[in-house]
This record gives sequence, structure tokens and C-alpha cells, in this order.
Amino acid sequence: MQLKKINPNLQKALVENGLEDAFELIADTFSTVKSGSDCVIASPGATGKTTLLVINAIQKLQKPEGESTRAVIIVESKEKVLEMVELFRKYGQYTGLRVIGAHDKGDIDYDKNQISLGIDVLVGTPTKINAMFASAGFNLTTVRFFAIDDADVLFKNRQDAVILRLAESIVKTQFVFTCSEITERVEIIADKIMTEPLFFETDDSYEDDDSDDEEE
Repeated sequence: MQLKKINPNLQKALVENGLEDAFELIADTFSTVKSGSDCVIASPGATGKTTLLVINAIQKLQKPEGESTRAVIIVESKEKVLEMVELFRKYGQYTGLRVIGAHDKGDIDYDKNQISLGIDVLVGTPTKINAMFASAGFNLTTVRFFAIDDADVLFKNRQDAVILRLAESIVKTQFVFTCSEITERVEIIADKIMTEPLFFETDDSYEDDDSDDEEE
């Protein structure tokens, strides 16, 4: 995968997993996301959006550091949580980043204990992440990368209030939304929590990415 100034450990894992060439979506947005800009990225299903978030989170964090969570990625369901954690396992294998997934069917006490031991990336459903941080009083001020996959779907399912509440607890971070389309609700939430967000919209001309999510 030919991406400018990519972390060598990330590059090595991408090549070993068959991603020598960048998906067009990732190639078009990698530098902008890497720069730290707040972004909303819209593209059809199976074009690399989930992979994009994983790659950029790994690029931003680089290696384990401290005990507090530095990246939070919110996804729609248990299946999405498991999918993304597996992508982190593959593409972050040479970075040592500590990643856990939390979903509505998991044990909240176990998940909270894992966070207290020290992690770098938390992937989870909105209600589970909100419950974990609300009940345990975990610190969100260390979060440097806050992303939402399938933002249009989550906001349509009325999860925007939870996400706004979480975002308000973060002092300074980079926000990235991915979605199939930039709906009015996506724009409203982006304007509320992002700083001068950049909007990217693509079309159906991108090739499919079988490892990516299958949005509605």
C-alpha cells in the first residue's frame, strides 16, 4: 500500500495481509486524516471505510502508551465490533497497540476491568461505551482519535444523543465519521462537535473491498 509517510510497522502488516495497493478511498483521504483534520467521509458499502478508520487509528497512535484510552471507535453492532477488532489484530500486529471490543452482549464488568488495566483503542457500540464510561468514571480527556463508523445508520437509529454526550467529555481530539451518505443529521452532528470539518463524498465507481463492512 503506497501511502505517504506511513508508519513502517503498519506498512509491513498491510503488505503481509495483501494490501500492497491502497483502496482508492483510503488513498484519497489518508493524508488529510493523518494531518489531524476533522472529517466526514461518505462512500458506498464495501469501499474500505472500516479499513480506513483502522489504518488511520494505527497510524495516529503508533505504539502503546500510558494506561488511558487514546482512541474510541463507535460501531453499530456486535458483529461490527468483532470485525474491526480483527482488522486491528491484522494491521496492528507489529505496533503492540492494545485493543478491546465492547458490545451490548458482553460483560460490562470484564470490559471495565480491561480498560482499567490499560488499553490504547476501544471499539464498541454506543450504548455499551456510554454505560462503561458513565458507571466507571473513566477519563476521556486522553482520547486523541474519536471515530464513528456508519454514522448515518447510527444517527438514524437515534444514537446521536449518546455520541454527543461522549464527545462533550473529550477536551481535544480528532473526530472522523464514515457513512454511506452525508445525511442532514450527519451534517448537524458534525457541525456540533467538529472543528471546521472536511467533507468527502465519493460515488459507486470505487472497487469493492471484500474485507470491509457491508452497509445498508
